Amino acid sequence: MSISVQSFTVNGKTYTPPACPVVVICLDGSADEYLDATMARDRMPSLKKMVLAGYRGMVRGALPSFTNVNNSSIVTGVTPAVHGICGNFFYDTQRKEEVMMNSAEYLRAETILAAAANAGRKVAVVTAKEKLRDILSHKMKGIAFSAEKANQAQEATHGIGNAETVLGLKTPAIYSADASLFVLRAGVALIEKGLGDFLYLSLTDYMQHTFAPEDEPSLAFYEAIDRELGRLLALGAVIGATADHGMNAKQKTDGSPNVLYIETMLTEKFGDGFRVICPITDPYVKHHGALGSYVAVHVPQHVNETAVSDWLQQQPGITEVHNKAMAVRLLEQPEDRIADLVVLSARDVVVGRTPAHHDLSALDSGLRSHGGRYEEMVPLLISHPLTAAYKSKAAGDPRNFDVFDFTVNGTSHN
Repeated sequence: MSISVQSFTVNGKTYTPPACPVVVICLDGSADEYLDATMARDRMPSLKKMVLAGYRGMVRGALPSFTNVNNSSIVTGVTPAVHGICGNFFYDTQRKEEVMMNSAEYLRAETILAAAANAGRKVAVVTAKEKLRDILSHKMKGIAFSAEKANQAQEATHGIGNAETVLGLKTPAIYSADASLFVLRAGVALIEKGLGDFLYLSLTDYMQHTFAPEDEPSLAFYEAIDRELGRLLALGAVIGATADHGMNAKQKTDGSPNVLYIETMLTEKFGDGFRVICPITDPYVKHHGALGSYVAVHVPQHVNETAVSDWLQQQPGITEVHNKAMAVRLLEQPEDRIADLVVLSARDVVVGRTPAHHDLSALDSGLRSHGGRYEEMVPLLISHPLTAAYKSKAAGDPRNFDVFDFTVNGTSHN
């Protein structure tokens, strides 16, 4: 069966896909340390082979280093300022309410996936988390479903019905290693059955939130990922993989969560009226308890914003405070969707709202999380040799959302 090699252009970039399966993977939460730990123990032979033939490096993700933000950047190839998704959760000033940013109605850019489908590729999206499906499948003709709700996929709405039967896979528990492994196994099955030749596979970071890189469950998880990478390579796929963010322990020496409750702190110092938004907030409370290393602060009109910013910057554990103009320029944020101030915290610190807003009893283990500058740098893995032009690009300041460009345009397929 022939595979379309028709070029397509989206968001100012032209993509010329090869006549073989293309698979881009978001290894959710995969700080480079996870790959290092597993490869050092010779438990990722497929990845070792892949990067020896191709490329392994580090790239800068989008900030805040959260799932929705970076998945949106990866599938559009542009910054949050362009595509408009600036968190998992934000305060909609027009609606005057705090809302999840799970809907494609918030997306302001076309996706590479929809453009590839329009150019004749058989596009398939499999995401572990249902929360991403609507954004990733925006205006896309093809298959799009989640591991979380695979047993609810319908032909009319998801491009595939009876997914468990068709793929030979059971719907996994979302709080499990299997939620991510299902995504990769589904990708293999879709290619094997001729149902997809241009795939985006987005995993979940439950394992990274729960286990450190050297923990045996982590090592076994990445070893299992490696088996699926080997199967994809055996099918002749060109693979590009990156992460949406890294992951760090956010704990004190006694193992308790290292939290600064920003709304509480500001209320005690400056009075009532502050609204602190935690953009990491999503339905998956066992992951992080809605605590990450980036929050947005809406300052009441009667309080001097500069005084608030100056005071916050002096607090131990806070590393950056930016007003709206600087957040737009430095952090590539959409001006109309961010707060008056954004606050980033140290490598081992998370910032929250008030103690009452965060249920830490749901955490499966000690707190590991992300969102700030210390989870911004992530791996880029490419299965085939880079062309001279893309070797040069890789030596500059590539981004995780360049992964489709590197995979599709930057590789030699001979």
